[in-house]
Amino acid sequence: MKYQNNLSYAQQLDAKDPLSYLRDQFHIPKDKNGNDWLYFTGNSLGLQPKQTQKYIQQELDDWAKYGVEGHFEAKNPWLPYHEFLTEKMAKVVGAKPLEVVVMNTLTTNLHLLMVSFYQPTKTKYKIVIESDAFPSDRYAVQSQLKFHGFDAEDGLIEWKPRKGEDLLRIEDLEEIVKKEGDEIALLLIGGVNYYTGQYLDIKKIAKIGHSKNCFVGIDLAHGAGNIQPNLHDSGVDFAAWCTYKYLNSGPGSLAGLFVHEKHANNKDLPRFAGWWNHNKETRFNMRMPFDVMNGAEGWQLSNPPILSMAAIRSSLDVFDKIGMDALRQKSEKLTGYFEFLINEINSDDIKIITPTNPKERGCQLSIQVKNADKSLHQKLTKNNVITDWREPDVIRCAPVPLYNSFEDVYRMVTILKELL
Repeated sequence: MKYQNNLSYAQQLDAKDPLSYLRDQFHIPKDKNGNDWLYFTGNSLGLQPKQTQKYIQQELDDWAKYGVEGHFEAKNPWLPYHEFLTEKMAKVVGAKPLEVVVMNTLTTNLHLLMVSFYQPTKTKYKIVIESDAFPSDRYAVQSQLKFHGFDAEDGLIEWKPRKGEDLLRIEDLEEIVKKEGDEIALLLIGGVNYYTGQYLDIKKIAKIGHSKNCFVGIDLAHGAGNIQPNLHDSGVDFAAWCTYKYLNSGPGSLAGLFVHEKHANNKDLPRFAGWWNHNKETRFNMRMPFDVMNGAEGWQLSNPPILSMAAIRSSLDVFDKIGMDALRQKSEKLTGYFEFLINEINSDDIKIITPTNPKERGCQLSIQVKNADKSLHQKLTKNNVITDWREPDVIRCAPVPLYNSFEDVYRMVTILKELL
C-alpha cells in the first residue's frame, strides 16, 4: 500500500475506515483545555469503554438490591459470572471455551501453571526465557527454580538476539533446545516481546520445545487483544495474559489463563487447590473430598471478583461485535502508516527496532532514538503525546485499532519530528 505524508491523506484514511466509529465508544483523555491526548499507551493501559460504567453499575445496583442473594438473583448471577466471559475470551485468543478461564492476575496465574507444568528432575530442570523478558517473568521463573532447590542462575537459559541485532531468531532457539533439551523442563516465552514488539512464532516454539519433551508456556500480556495467537492450534501447553492492556478492562484487572485441551482431563497433574476448582455440582456440599474440575476451570482457586469481571465483560462485548480479524486488518494498516511516517523523518538518529513484517508484530512500534534520554519522552508528554519510555533509548508507541486514528498517528509523528 502506498501512503502519503500529509494530514488530508490521514483524514481520508479515517473517512474510509469501517471501524472509525469505535473511537467514540471510548473515553479519550483530554488536556486542561479540553483537547484530546494523542494516546499511544494501550500496550500499558487500555482506555475505558464508555459502556463499562453501566456494566459495573449494574452489579453495584444488584449488590445493593439483593445482598448475598445476588449470587442467584442478580440480572447477571454472580455464582457463574466467570462463565459469561469464557466463550468471548476464547475467541480473542483462538482457543476452545474448555481451555480458557478468567481469574487472578498474570504472574499469579503463571505461578499456578508452573505448579503443574514445571516438573523438574535432578537432570531435567532448566527453564528457557527470552533474554529481554518482562521482569516479572524472570522473577517468577527464578523463584520457581529456587523453590525447587536449584540455582537460579544455573537453571535459567536465555534466548538472546545475536550480537548487533535487536530481534530474536527462531533458529537460535532450535539450537538451544537441540543442545540442552535433555536438561530443559520448560520454555516460558513472551508471545509478543514487551520491549521490541516482536511477535514470535508460537506454534514453532511449541514444536521445538515438545521435540525434547519440554513443556511450553506463553506469556501473552502484550498479545491478547493485539494479535491472533491461535492458542489451541499452536499446541502450547499453557498461556496466561492480563486484561488491562489491549483488553481495556481497567488498572490491575483480572487475567486470563489457557490450558490446552490435551491436559483437560488429566486429574493427576499437580496443582494447588481451592474451593472454586472443585466440581461445581458438589461445591456447596462442604464435606466432600476434593474433586477437581476438567479444563482450565480446574486451575481456579477462589470465587470471582464481580466488579472487575464486569469491566472485562464490557470490553469483551466490544471485541465480540467486531472480531479479531477486522481488528487485525486495521491494526496492520494503522501500524504500516505509522512506520511509513517514522521512516519519512529520514534521520540516522532514529530507528524502528520492531520487525518490519506485519505478521511478526502487533500494533506496537518501538522507536530507538540515538543519544536520546527520557527528556524526549517528557517533551512528548508536554505536547499531549502519551507514549511509553524504556531505558536506555526506546519510545514504545501502540496505535490501538479500537480507538486510535490515522490522524492521531500523523499528528504524533509531526510533533516527534519537530522535537527531534
